[in-house]
Amino acid sequence: MDSSFMVFSGAATKYLAERICQSLGCPLGQLVITHFSDGEFAVSYEESIRGRDIFLVQSTFPNSDNLMELLLMIDAAKRASARTINAVIPYFGWARQDRKDKPRVSIGAKLVADLLSVAGINRLITMDLHADQIQGFFNVPVDHLYGSGVIMPYLQSLQLKDLVIASPDVGGSKRANTYAKYLGCPLVLCNKTRARANVVATMQVIGDVTDKNVVIVDDMVDTAGTITKAADLMKEAGAKTVRACASHCVMSGPASERVMKSALEEIVFTDSIPFNSHDCPKVKQLSVADMFAETIRRVINNESISDQYLV
Repeated sequence: MDSSFMVFSGAATKYLAERICQSLGCPLGQLVITHFSDGEFAVSYEESIRGRDIFLVQSTFPNSDNLMELLLMIDAAKRASARTINAVIPYFGWARQDRKDKPRVSIGAKLVADLLSVAGINRLITMDLHADQIQGFFNVPVDHLYGSGVIMPYLQSLQLKDLVIASPDVGGSKRANTYAKYLGCPLVLCNKTRARANVVATMQVIGDVTDKNVVIVDDMVDTAGTITKAADLMKEAGAKTVRACASHCVMSGPASERVMKSALEEIVFTDSIPFNSHDCPKVKQLSVADMFAETIRRVINNESISDQYLV
């Protein structure tokens, strides 16, 4: 590999950065984060990065320290004369705030894009944005990867007969259709209404799931209210088994308890966000380290990444 590049990681995503470096055959760069008693912290590189192509691995899941840590890493790299600064953000937080869906609200995804741009990134490498159009918030190249690259081969390995792909809401139908098309199976939808954020009011199944092995597809699972309600409805409608898969394992609040009590056989995520499987044994995580490592390798060598996409 070209020695002109270096990979560094924030504290929260070090587990993934180490796997990426192992795949690339390079050491993880030395970076120190110093914390002050009032909660403030500072970032410093412990080796020269002058003239190097820097890849900073950090998912920006809550709390906000992870985002601030990444911004400080970018700023420090710029001031240390790095040649290019590439933000590798497997989970791009704040992405659900991608538009004004009611008066007088913020558009958090655009704000975060502006913060990253002003801090000084030259490229963004991310995965399964909540809305594809968030790429347009950036004026630098965005390499948008898909967790389906590791999830779909796993689903194929299960060799499930009478397979049906389901979307937990109409908004996710495009994503679910991609899975159904690749796996060559039918698609069903759930029509839901929300009482408020994270609270589902009503839900109905559109399509036949009787005696089928159902896999519900989503981009992330937060409190697991939608996915577990959909799973229970599928089971009540006659499904043989119900599984779920999503790229990002947010799993906050009552999520683990809900999944354990639901009709779900298992729920499959990537490792874009760390999760302790002891909290919920039904959770299985697949690593995206090789996929991100291959993308970094191709960026360094100025090669196309399009053939990494399964569909």
